[in-house]
Amino acid sequence: MKVLYLILSLLTTFFLNIPFGYWRFFEKRFSLGWFLAIHLPVPVVFTMRFMLSIPYYLIPIYVFFYFLGQFIGSKIAKNRLLLGKKVSKCLVMDLIKRN
Repeated sequence: MKVLYLILSLLTTFFLNIPFGYWRFFEKRFSLGWFLAIHLPVPVVFTMRFMLSIPYYLIPIYVFFYFLGQFIGSKIAKNRLLLGKKVSKCLVMDLIKRN
């Protein structure tokens, strides 16, 4: 059962970071928005890992999934721009509008 929790928490970490990576793509590097896009998901991931009693030696796997979600989110933003679609800083709103 613990393996299932580990897999679900890693997937949650990944999918949680996709919108934040999307947002980060549109922010100027080292600006407040850029900083927030990177660091706002950290308390959620930390709390989830803590509540599930995931061992410390698995933190590098969480870091990998964290940055993979950020990377995929920024690639989605870049591809939407290249396709000429209207974009905002919010992935959810862009997907709802579908323009």
